[in-house]
Amino acid sequence: IVNMRFQGVGLCLGLLFITVNAEFMNDGVEVEDFNENSEESNIKEDEPSSGTIKYKTPQPIGEVYFTETFDSGKLAGWVLSKAKKDDMDSEISIYDGRWEIEELKEDQVPGDRGLVLKSKAKHHAISAILAKPFIFSDKPLIVQYEVNFQDGIDCGGAYIKLLADTDDLILENFYDKTSYTIMFGPDKCGEDYKLHFIFRHKHPKTGAFEEKHAKPPDVDLKEFFTDRKTHLYTLVINPDDTFEIFIDQKVVNQGSLLEDVDPPINPPREIDDPSDKKPDEWDDRARIPDPTAVKPEDWDENEPAQIEDSSAVKPDGWLDDEPKFIPNPSAKKPDDWSDDMDGEWEAPRMPNPACQIGCGEWKPPMIDNPKYKGVWRPPTISNPSYQGIWSPQKIPNPDYFEDDHPFLLTSFSALGLELWSMTPNIYFDNFIICSEKEVADRWAADGWELKIMVANANELKTAAEERPWLWLMYLVMAGLPIALVTSFCWPRKVTKKYEDVGPKTTEICKPQTKAALEQGVEEEKALEKPEDLEEEKKPSDGDVVIVEKVEEVGEPEEKSEEGETIEGQEEMNKLNKSGSEDEMKEADESTGSGDAPLKSLRKRRVTTTEVTVREMGRKRQMKERHKMVDK
Repeated sequence: IVNMRFQGVGLCLGLLFITVNAEFMNDGVEVEDFNENSEESNIKEDEPSSGTIKYKTPQPIGEVYFTETFDSGKLAGWVLSKAKKDDMDSEISIYDGRWEIEELKEDQVPGDRGLVLKSKAKHHAISAILAKPFIFSDKPLIVQYEVNFQDGIDCGGAYIKLLADTDDLILENFYDKTSYTIMFGPDKCGEDYKLHFIFRHKHPKTGAFEEKHAKPPDVDLKEFFTDRKTHLYTLVINPDDTFEIFIDQKVVNQGSLLEDVDPPINPPREIDDPSDKKPDEWDDRARIPDPTAVKPEDWDENEPAQIEDSSAVKPDGWLDDEPKFIPNPSAKKPDDWSDDMDGEWEAPRMPNPACQIGCGEWKPPMIDNPKYKGVWRPPTISNPSYQGIWSPQKIPNPDYFEDDHPFLLTSFSALGLELWSMTPNIYFDNFIICSEKEVADRWAADGWELKIMVANANELKTAAEERPWLWLMYLVMAGLPIALVTSFCWPRKVTKKYEDVGPKTTEICKPQTKAALEQGVEEEKALEKPEDLEEEKKPSDGDVVIVEKVEEVGEPEEKSEEGETIEGQEEMNKLNKSGSEDEMKEADESTGSGDAPLKSLRKRRVTTTEVTVREMGRKRQMKERHKMVDK
């Protein structure tokens, strides 16, 4: 019993936890109001009330190289580019796109702000210096930030560049050709959805940099560009030359820096000889026209491919003199139309309503010419002089090298966004660069996950407003755990399972002990006369059944009072039939048991049938005794 109680308590606590957790996740999030005049990056947290979550600017734990939340409302440390793009007209080459710090347009978390690209069809460039340069050695590189295409995206990018740590790095001169180490993030134009991971690998011999593109992800990226939700992009590069790319903390791409990039890190050992040329007599034609073939004499190359259908007939009602289009009679010359400036006004043309069958010159339709064969050409045969496809000879690659540890990239010291977009209001937030995945995950839990909770709660609320029947489902789902907890944990009354209940048999068929019979006789004495009681008392040595007693008393008058006795027996049989078979069975079982004296002490349930049978038995006994006294 104790174990069952402990199990019940555990079940109740588990159900209660599930209920509270479900209520918390579905009921939405309340956040603290942001003070517009505050210049502090952290939001002061009041005493939390029950069921309320206060927004607080994420604070990094562990070692970080760069963090930015924009919650201060200022672009402290960020530098706008004053450069111009090369090979473009001066009007469109400048980076004059506008940046603002704003809250999200939808699913706002008051106090949480981000950097927003505001201008359409303009070049944008902004960058910031890291707290310290990241040097590729024995620690992983983790880059993480949030993006929300608030107005969707037609053509544009939301990727970042990690700018190489060079002596000539000037953030005001940041433009598309500034040296970078890694480019990472989403990009889209037309129906081509991309997630870039590009790194610039330095040739150890020539010193030249070459862009290496990671293989594209195997997942459909369209949803992340079109759902207008905030998504979390994470890049992890490990010292063992592997990489992982996450979207919303789920892996969408992974591989090796040595094997899963294009072009490969290591060049081929041999290359084509640039000085080798194809000989003039080299015949690389696999098949040639048959020189022995002759054009057939009946081949007519002058037959046209199509001819007029000679069996066609002009339809009835065809109007040869009516034009197919006529000026629109309802059209009017605009009031601001100037003949001098705009020329002579002509009404727009419309299909001629009279041409229901056809108008203009009728011509029979064209059909394929059965005599057409086209230009004759001889059939082809295998070229007996075929030498195969020519290719230049191979020579050792003078620039060959083998880099078995491409993780050792050029260090970088700044983060920049150099973008162009046909769609404005691209939202960026919560940048972090570190070396521990746990640090990035904690950073995401304090920022991005809160946005998702708010967005999900608002989505549920909107869905419920559009489809009110969802409220009923919500109430059922929310109330079901409460009902289960109540049913398992609420105290219940314990009823006695073992209750002494006497057999439900009729008195006429129930076997009685001597003590029981004596108790019945004493009850009869209270109703009978004293003289009758003396005659009624008779000694008995064993158990006597009432039916047998009645029969013994009535035996002397059985012959003389035959009709009356039969009538009484019929009445008793009718009453006996009303008893259930189960009650008769219980009576038989109790008769054969050896604890008759104990059972006689149990409480008996007296039914209406028993009382009636007993009364009839008494009356009959009284009559018989009176008759015996008279005799």
